[in-house]
Amino acid sequence: MGVGASAAGVAGLSLAGEKPGSGDGEPLVLSLRDAKKGTFDVFSGGSKVTITDQKLAEKLLKAVKRG
Repeated sequence: MGVGASAAGVAGLSLAGEKPGSGDGEPLVLSLRDAKKGTFDVFSGGSKVTITDQKLAEKLLKAVKRG
């Protein structure tokens, strides 16, 4: 199951290689690629990174089910 979310920022999320303050104000688009593993593709501007965070995946799926 894939879940897409668009956000201006995600509290506590830090991406490897990210410089503090870089991309501030740019929207982020998260694509949950694998819900069980918690694998996301994160898009901002022209770049894409892949992160794994099972707890974030669980929180987002729970939030979507409430709405």
